[in-house]
Amino acid sequence: MKNIEALIDDGGDITIGAIGSIQCAATAADDHNAMAMLVRREGETLNALLKRLDKAIAKFYEDGTVIDEINDPAE
Repeated sequence: MKNIEALIDDGGDITIGAIGSIQCAATAADDHNAMAMLVRREGETLNALLKRLDKAIAKFYEDGTVIDEINDPAE
């Protein structure tokens, strides 16, 4: 999970847990941007969620795309 590691090394953070009515979500952000906000899928393992988060961070680093499943459930 090199992208999560790079984000944390650069002073960013990830959060895993409940957000409002969402039982489990994973978010990633740096000082200026929310990079990803993922909702844990039914039956999804925590490890699988972290791998999706790592890929979402990579997508942000590649082209600035923010994946937001919390505010835009169609993602």
